[in-house]
Amino acid sequence: MQVTETSADGLKRELTITVDAANLEERLSSKLEQMKNQVRLKGFRPGKVPITHLRRTYGKQVMGEVIQETVGETSQKALEDKELRPALQPNIELEGEVDPVIAGDADLIYKMVFEIIPKIDLTDFSKLKLERPVADVAEADIDEALERLAAQQKKFEPKSDKSKAAEGDLAIIDFIGRIDGEAFEGGTAEDARLELGSGQFIPGFEEQLVGAKQGDKKDVKVTFPEEYGSKDLAGKEAVFEVTVKGIEAPGKVTIDDEFATQLGMESLEKLRETIKGQIEDNYKGMSRAKLKRVMLDALDETHSFDLPPSMVEQEFNQIWHQFEHDLEHQQKTVADLDQPEEELRADYQKIAERRVRLGLVLAEVGDINKIQVTDEEVNRALMERARQYPGQEKQLYEFYQKNPQAVAELRAPIFEDKVVDFVSELATINDVPVSREDLFADPDAEAEEEKPAAKKKAPAKKAPAKKAPAKKPAAKKTAETAEKKPAAKKPAAKKTPAKKAPAKK
Repeated sequence: MQVTETSADGLKRELTITVDAANLEERLSSKLEQMKNQVRLKGFRPGKVPITHLRRTYGKQVMGEVIQETVGETSQKALEDKELRPALQPNIELEGEVDPVIAGDADLIYKMVFEIIPKIDLTDFSKLKLERPVADVAEADIDEALERLAAQQKKFEPKSDKSKAAEGDLAIIDFIGRIDGEAFEGGTAEDARLELGSGQFIPGFEEQLVGAKQGDKKDVKVTFPEEYGSKDLAGKEAVFEVTVKGIEAPGKVTIDDEFATQLGMESLEKLRETIKGQIEDNYKGMSRAKLKRVMLDALDETHSFDLPPSMVEQEFNQIWHQFEHDLEHQQKTVADLDQPEEELRADYQKIAERRVRLGLVLAEVGDINKIQVTDEEVNRALMERARQYPGQEKQLYEFYQKNPQAVAELRAPIFEDKVVDFVSELATINDVPVSREDLFADPDAEAEEEKPAAKKKAPAKKAPAKKAPAKKPAAKKTAETAEKKPAAKKPAAKKTPAKKAPAKK
């Protein structure tokens, strides 16, 4: 094998690799010899088929396999010998005609074009000074959680026939929705249970049922939001013929020891302790997420090197495709947004560059410090994901068995978290006490509020609240989870299913 570096421009490399015909012939003969004891041909005893006959019968086919295997082996060896790390799978191009090579009359010559991983000089992590926001669990936080828990446990009791519905009551209704006198798909329901004031249905619907009594028939007039999930209904005026079949009032739930025992706890005190622990875990998780973002920001700022253009292009295409997919869910296009496409592409290009830079830095940290993800860790992540799909565990496991890329997407966030933990141990971290509101505040939303008014989009009308987008078996989670996103991405983040019960919001 002869390897010649024919081009080296920045991170781009081009190697020309030559494997002489004699080497190919040796490989071919070895394969045919192996076939001799395996092939069963009519007229020949097992193991007695002449090599010349095998060559005439299978020579071209086997030589094709030999060439493919040779390219794979020699290209890998060339990279190892020259200590080159390709950013993506190299592009292989055969030189000249392939028929003479298959016939054994010519050497195998091919070009390998690729970009290499740049040299990365890691910063001194011990010099990183990071702030981690932390919040204490207040008694009011526990009280609030208890109130929410009690609200979930409340039971409704029928009111008298002549009692009027009040906000907070439960109305049992039948309804038929019509637009221009025509009933529309999904606009009809029987025995629907609607808690008035809950915001389950589109704006204006629930308010018109306050004061209704059992047996009442009402025409509820509403206008679907402009950004409603169904394009056929968005912005349209509709009339719902509603029959009130019953009114129920919420029963009072007393938060005491009896309430706690109904939930399987020994006492109210034990219930409060359990809730406090859950809130603390939630706060710690958010603190860690905020620290991770700050750390990734610091790693992004303290590392500068040339990025492989092919990796950036691939990352950008994935981001842009997801962006357009999100818009499609809203039945919109890029032209419907306030920000020009050119600016949007520039914003997402920066995100792609950030992702690639951070991905390479984290990979370098992991490689140098032998940080690995074990099969046991991947299995735990798979079990955790399976819990999200009760009744579909078998299908989920089969999906991952057949899709190595999906397994890699499970492995990636585990690796990232382990690298973040490693850097955290070396960096100086200062805990900064903050309020619960500040701890959970979205920094992207805050940044958007600080932008000039001209950059802000007009407030969107309230969109359907009851959404249940289908969950995908695997969701990619890498350094992008803590990145800064441009404001323009916000509108596309809302995924509104096209087919929902139109009256629901």
